[in-house]
Amino acid sequence: MTEPLNSDAGSPPPARHGWSKVVLVVTALLGLAGLSYLGVQQALRARLASNGTVAPAVKMQRYEKGTLSLADLEGKVVMLDFWATWCAPCQAEMPSLVKLAKEYESKGLVFVAASRDDMPDAPLFVQEFILSRMPDLAPYVVFAPDEIAATFQVTALPTLYFLDRRGQVVDAQRGMLSESELRQRIERALQH
Repeated sequence: MTEPLNSDAGSPPPARHGWSKVVLVVTALLGLAGLSYLGVQQALRARLASNGTVAPAVKMQRYEKGTLSLADLEGKVVMLDFWATWCAPCQAEMPSLVKLAKEYESKGLVFVAASRDDMPDAPLFVQEFILSRMPDLAPYVVFAPDEIAATFQVTALPTLYFLDRRGQVVDAQRGMLSESELRQRIERALQH
């Protein structure tokens, strides 16, 4: 009997799935890193949104000229909505926000619609939106550049904060709310 030319008969087969294991491990690590990042972001947002946390004293440019400082709104309940003209959920939610802002204004509610449209063109985008879709929105609009959005950990639109009469965060929501959900949150914020 002659021996086969390949003497690998007793050795294990070559590792064909080595790369698939590496890809699986790398994917798992990236997934864990992503979850960790989201967890840190949520923790930062939760820390800001926790009851009693004083909202940062920021100044924002108004759409209708001048500036608005959140510190100047002490004594009022503030409904601070981060939105953009290109954001479909923001567009859908805005009529309810404006309606409820008018309804609750006499009870001490102030609505601040903080536009996240890209500067320096944000005033043009907002103007087009107001003129074509929501003229009643104009007095509520301010511009929230990146540094203000970062201060409030705004990572998605819409993002809504409620500040009590002392400027403390009493509620926060990422994502669109129905009119009835907005009403409930306004009522709760007004009781603080």
